Amino acid sequence: MASLDKPPTHTTIHKGRGATYDPHNRFAPTYSVAEDDGWWREEASTTRATEVREETSKSALSWNNSPDLPFDRSLNPYRGCEHGCVYCYARPSHAYWDLSPGLDFETKLIARNGLVERLSEEFCKPGYVCRPINLSGNTDCYQPLEAKRLLTRQLLELLLTCRHPVTIVTKSTLVLRDIDLLAEMAEHRLVRVFVSLTSLDAALKRTLEPRAASPQARLKVIRELNTVGIPVGTLVSPVIPGLTDHEIERILEAASRAGARTATWMLLRLPHEVAPLFEAWLEAHYPERAAKVMSLMRQCRGGKAYDAQFGKRFRGEGIFADMIAQRFNRASRQWNFQARTEQGLNTQDFRPPNAQGDLFY
Repeated sequence: MASLDKPPTHTTIHKGRGATYDPHNRFAPTYSVAEDDGWWREEASTTRATEVREETSKSALSWNNSPDLPFDRSLNPYRGCEHGCVYCYARPSHAYWDLSPGLDFETKLIARNGLVERLSEEFCKPGYVCRPINLSGNTDCYQPLEAKRLLTRQLLELLLTCRHPVTIVTKSTLVLRDIDLLAEMAEHRLVRVFVSLTSLDAALKRTLEPRAASPQARLKVIRELNTVGIPVGTLVSPVIPGLTDHEIERILEAASRAGARTATWMLLRLPHEVAPLFEAWLEAHYPERAAKVMSLMRQCRGGKAYDAQFGKRFRGEGIFADMIAQRFNRASRQWNFQARTEQGLNTQDFRPPNAQGDLFY
């Protein structure tokens, strides 16, 4: 049966949101298509409130064996992300929860309760081997929801107590709230923070990453973390050919002057539903560049919008991708950046909870 709602155009701009529409959930057995029957109806609202659902976690860590990643385990306190970055490679995962990777991903969030208890249990398993955990492997652990839920802070408290190393990736100023914990962890070589910088153009950021911190605010985060001795680096990610690639050198210079000591980059990834979402965003905000950007992306992906092969998915291939890599490497040398690594973090002082419940507050 066709929906009675007015069919949205894929270039509808929703205030404070990145996606312009909700693509079909590819796992759903049925779907509806809105048809205009000629009857008058009110225009659909272009604003969407944020909804939060609760999930009782059955496990904490997510494991991977990807040769492209410097870590083999990650931890995500939230599903979905209110930052609303239209390019986010994690969007397709929302379909597993019967939600759309589009607007649902940034407006219908899931808070994972019980993670401290589950992580404590996993630390106590006889075969557990301590290696750095990556916080925000899928969605930002410091997205706005964290200000009230405190799930990330609770996890950091457990990690500090257990002397377990962690790496954090964020584009939020909220990480500064936990500077007390992070500074103490840094004293024991237990933490590294990576601040994502996509662009220094505030106007571009407002549509590309609508609810993330401004570029200048992220540089402030780098400065303040560095000032108190917390190791901090930057991720120039994603690099978008024809839209942000011209900023590589300026981003690295700004990050270095702010105090970042490590840097890496990733090419835009457009898996599954992300490709049409991103193309719709381009048509809505940068119609004059849309064709060029997608053409350059396909040149970097062997003629496709995306290539998921290990060794290619983060960097791409071809002349344009090679040029981006050369420019990044040259600027990194100029500003004395080191490559991102998990080496040097302390795994020797790890001490699991003595008994289930010891660390529960």
